[in-house]
Amino acid sequence: MKDSLKILANDALRSARDLLPIISVIGVFQVLVFRESIAHLFSALIGVLLVIAGLSFFLFGLRLALFPVGEGLAHALARKGSVAWLLIFAFLLGFGTTIAEPALTAIATEAGEVAAGADVIPNTDAARAAYTSSLRLTVALAVGVAIVIGVLRILANWSLPGIIIAGYCLVLLLTSIAPREIIGIAYDSGGVTTSTVTVPLVTALGVGLASSLKGRNPMTDGFGLIALASLTPILFVLSFGIITRWA
Repeated sequence: MKDSLKILANDALRSARDLLPIISVIGVFQVLVFRESIAHLFSALIGVLLVIAGLSFFLFGLRLALFPVGEGLAHALARKGSVAWLLIFAFLLGFGTTIAEPALTAIATEAGEVAAGADVIPNTDAARAAYTSSLRLTVALAVGVAIVIGVLRILANWSLPGIIIAGYCLVLLLTSIAPREIIGIAYDSGGVTTSTVTVPLVTALGVGLASSLKGRNPMTDGFGLIALASLTPILFVLSFGIITRWA
């Protein structure tokens, strides 16, 4: 118990240290430029303390549960020697963590509102909801496929730079023919998938799998899944835009 509290306290100190530069910049602008009232500054201070607390518990939770769970499942599946189950688990992990990603929900909802306002889709609740759900499912499927490709890369020792270069060449090709209104959303969707829920479990899966396989190095082979998870949503959303334009 004492060790856990000590780790949590260290996480809180690190979070406060990491946030200090941006807090200082915001504080200087609030006081000297915007000249906010003391009451508003007090509210901002409470918010900062809550952010530090949230980050501290989040980091503590990663160390306590998510990283060990991801690595443990990868080790267990590797010991079973079933490639099919490993790939199924990889897809479901990528899909499940992404569909639950708060950042993706936020950007998909905003994209639905903007698309309706720009007359890309009918300005109705049903149309906006359908567009938002389709976008979330498209990105979640993309990440699921990305994790499967990443696991196959680790198993078969494929070249990560080769996959990434080929993928971005395809991105450039699709960008040239995709509707203008979907391009920005597609590129942003690659970033929102690499957030608080997806990254810890996916990283743990890659490192755990590489650690379990003979001849694989966790440092050189275990990482790279997040790069693929950032790439495939761009491809899928650009394709989604092309398909919906001609549907």
